[in-house]
Amino acid sequence: QAQPVESGGGLVQPGGSLRLSCAPTGFTYHYWSLGWFRQAPGKEREGVACISNIGGTIYVDSVKGRFTISRDDAQNLVHLRMNDLQPEDTAVYFCASRLTPGLGQCPLVQYEYESWGQGTQVTVSS
Repeated sequence: QAQPVESGGGLVQPGGSLRLSCAPTGFTYHYWSLGWFRQAPGKEREGVACISNIGGTIYVDSVKGRFTISRDDAQNLVHLRMNDLQPEDTAVYFCASRLTPGLGQCPLVQYEYESWGQGTQVTVSS
């Protein structure tokens, strides 16, 4: 697989919003799972949200109610809408894709994914 390509990062004030987009190679509906991960300075990469090929979604507790992952099959894009951003959301955000079918819900663990984007920086600061 070619790498997914992320876009939409930037600098935002606390309480603000951003929408990240990810363009995986080919058709989004071919992927069993598409996910967003993030890595803050000095911390391990963590799963943020994922969406399955049938539209099921999973979120890490710290973003529930603030972030929304969605898939636009017409445009072959996956979005991460982030509202009420806080300084602790500052990180490099990565899009990850997996073609190989799995079992159960989409995963929020790195080793389950086959291809990764280069990342996009999100900075939340006043």
